[in-house]
Amino acid sequence: AARSRSLFLWDDGRPMRFYLRPGLAKLRVAPLVLAGGGRLCRVQEPGAVLLAQPGEAAPNGAVSTEYVTECVERNQRLPLEPFLLAARGRLAFTEAEDAALLQAVRGQGTVRVSGRALWIELERSGLTRHSWQAMRDRYLRHLRPRLWEPPQTEDPTQIKGLFAAASREFESTESESDSSDVAELSTQDRVGRSPGETASDLKTGTEDSAFPDIQLQRQERPKSSCSSSSVVGQVVKTMEHFMEKFAVDLFTVTQAFLKNSGDVEAASYFLQTGQRLDGYPVWSREDDLELQKDDECVRNKLIAKFGAENVAKRIIFRES
Repeated sequence: AARSRSLFLWDDGRPMRFYLRPGLAKLRVAPLVLAGGGRLCRVQEPGAVLLAQPGEAAPNGAVSTEYVTECVERNQRLPLEPFLLAARGRLAFTEAEDAALLQAVRGQGTVRVSGRALWIELERSGLTRHSWQAMRDRYLRHLRPRLWEPPQTEDPTQIKGLFAAASREFESTESESDSSDVAELSTQDRVGRSPGETASDLKTGTEDSAFPDIQLQRQERPKSSCSSSSVVGQVVKTMEHFMEKFAVDLFTVTQAFLKNSGDVEAASYFLQTGQRLDGYPVWSREDDLELQKDDECVRNKLIAKFGAENVAKRIIFRES
């Protein structure tokens, strides 16, 4: 169909006025606005629609430039409200989009939900106006935690099941998550802290490991000193503490422990910074597969990558 020349006219026939600061975005948007009957302001004027690029800092009331392109693509004037930018210039999710996300992932396994393929499919289907990365981020950080209730029991069977599910997620190559996600989240937690607090506040008052029976011992610690129930209780309290402190869900915390061989301090630092406390990389599924090979050359490469102590600790962790 021919593009409407009255696309950007109000109901009373007045042209819509837009203001967008000079730049490449304005060069791209301007012809679309003018062809649709709209006007561009040289300076921001009262009543003019303030446009901004998604992702850039924008004042309250700014509308995404995607509004213009979406109107042109659909060849109709759309309401402005769904394209209002939230804080930091991000396109806000509407209640309808949140509901659509929850409906779309219902019945999907944790591996699919934490991976990429599902979200790429949802983006291609046009489920929302957002990218697949934004939809996955919205669900994992904001929607899924609301659905999860912390375990109210210290039943070893239940805790074992939680770790088994997270372990399966860790062992899927599709479920590898970017550490930048954790780093971005944790940056907010560090605002206003002095440099000395970053490392000092990692101590949680628990043992050095959430799994004391499998931690490589820095000092002699008899395994019989902790009963099964006390160990499970310690794990539950530590994980609940991390979920509250870093505002993440159970699987994110469990993944942090899996990637750091069960070390509490290392897992906490990873959730806070996205990096290892000792400067070495975090363990991945591919590294674990290499570790299982009976090859001295491969083992030496892992030692060079992680350090001898970390390799020994990982072997104990995996065998436990």
